Amino acid sequence: MEKKWWQKSVVYQVYPRSFQDSDGDGIGDIPGITRRLPYLKELGVDVIWLSPVYESPNDDNGYDISNYRGIMKEFGTMEDFDRMLDRAHELGLKIVMDLVVNHTSDEHAWFAESRKSKDNPYRDYYIWRDGKDGKEPNNWGSCFGGSAWQYDETAGQYYLHLFSKKQPDLNWDNPKVRDEVFDMMDWWLKKGIDGFRMDVISLISKDQSFPDGKPESTGYTDFNVAANGARVHEYLQEMNRRVLSKYDLVTVGECSGVTLEEAKKYGNLEGTELSMCFQFEHMGVDSDPVTGKWTTKKLELPKLKEVLTRWEKGLEGIAWNSLFWDNHDQPRIVSRWGCDAPEYRERSAKMLAICLHMMKGTPYIYQGEEIGMTNYPWKDVSEFQDIDSVNNYKEIVKKGIMTPEDAFRALKAKSRDNARTPMQWDAGKNAGFSDGTPWMAVNPNYTAVNAEEALARKDSVFYTYQKLIALRKQMDVIVYGDYNLLLPEDENLWVYTRTLGEEKLLVVCNFSGKTVSFDVPEAFAAGEALIENYDTAGEGLSCIPPYGAYVLKA
Repeated sequence: MEKKWWQKSVVYQVYPRSFQDSDGDGIGDIPGITRRLPYLKELGVDVIWLSPVYESPNDDNGYDISNYRGIMKEFGTMEDFDRMLDRAHELGLKIVMDLVVNHTSDEHAWFAESRKSKDNPYRDYYIWRDGKDGKEPNNWGSCFGGSAWQYDETAGQYYLHLFSKKQPDLNWDNPKVRDEVFDMMDWWLKKGIDGFRMDVISLISKDQSFPDGKPESTGYTDFNVAANGARVHEYLQEMNRRVLSKYDLVTVGECSGVTLEEAKKYGNLEGTELSMCFQFEHMGVDSDPVTGKWTTKKLELPKLKEVLTRWEKGLEGIAWNSLFWDNHDQPRIVSRWGCDAPEYRERSAKMLAICLHMMKGTPYIYQGEEIGMTNYPWKDVSEFQDIDSVNNYKEIVKKGIMTPEDAFRALKAKSRDNARTPMQWDAGKNAGFSDGTPWMAVNPNYTAVNAEEALARKDSVFYTYQKLIALRKQMDVIVYGDYNLLLPEDENLWVYTRTLGEEKLLVVCNFSGKTVSFDVPEAFAAGEALIENYDTAGEGLSCIPPYGAYVLKA
């Protein structure tokens, strides 16, 4: 296998609106990101993935783009972006942009033209269809609730939107659309960015017969019929030939509905499409067959181990893997699968970090994960801002699928807003995020959970992440070694090995809130502890305390 720089790298995701405000308007911005780059350099990450900073009316917090070559005024100017990019490169940090090209905003100039008439040159930039039997063209549901089709009086037809009705889907079957997208991508790469994270890229090729999905299906279910379309790999290979292959960059596709077999194509080691893809099967292990992610169902560890092990083993030697617990669309992992109670928050955050970062693939850290940020203590439905949460809550309650009380509990646990509360920098006003009124409330635990406090204490979660990043750079076995699961049915422990030639590592993680006994394999009995989250020398290796974790080198 040809070794690539991004295989040893660790990526840090910045959600600009919530990262650092520099001008007191309560909204994070690009100068704020520039200010905090030394912090990210100290953490040790290599790549910064920016959630969208393009011009947008913000129906979906920037994932509805009205101008791909402009910067959202709330975030600053293109000159601010250029200064940030230069400063990042001075520090040895790479910048990856979020590429959102399955859809645009309905305020994009292309859509404004498209809806004017059927013979407009931009009409086929989007997917317009007549209704069927007085209804929508098919029964697809939007990911954000309701139908995936919106009737437009001006246009006299329905347009497809797999997300918000203000996010019309582009028609990738139109070669002019591909020309526009590829030209825009090349423009950003010539500016000097280092790659793209591609939003819902697995959805860009739709079956032009638009078959019905399952009755009463939601957008998540419809991904099964909308994702991995017949021409998606053709389009990505064209993108690779015309744009990506001309630069030394990293690309990761957000591949909703991806299967293991499809992922082998998206992230193939021949490099004909993308560097890697995000799969979400492990994010669904605590979901419900009826309500999807909207549930308070507890984690079944054997199920999680089975899913991630299948991906680890299935991609080995064929395609590259991406590793993540948190991102802007997921609740905080320490609240979800760890324990956010004060006595175990830090230890469980460290355990989750060790478990993920010792696997094979490129790890992603979401802002605040490295200090153990938690879900927000929501008190009322009115506090939620996320369109996904608000719309699905209304729909679930309206249809009688859940009571308002149960639906609210599910939102508290799973809402994307949990990831979008402001970054907690210090114990001062608004956690050091803004001198003004933050666009979203700061988690009240910021006085105890913040970066300044973490940096001042050498046993904090921050330094566990820093050490994990350093170990990945030092040891090829972490990057390239084979992964093998032990104790697959154990409901408390996740134990696996990594092997590269004569090098062997044993990773032991206790996902439970109780002490668990473990028989250390003989080959590792006298092993050196590379990293741990409790005193293994004092407490021992075979009696693992709640949320304990360690890595042994044979």
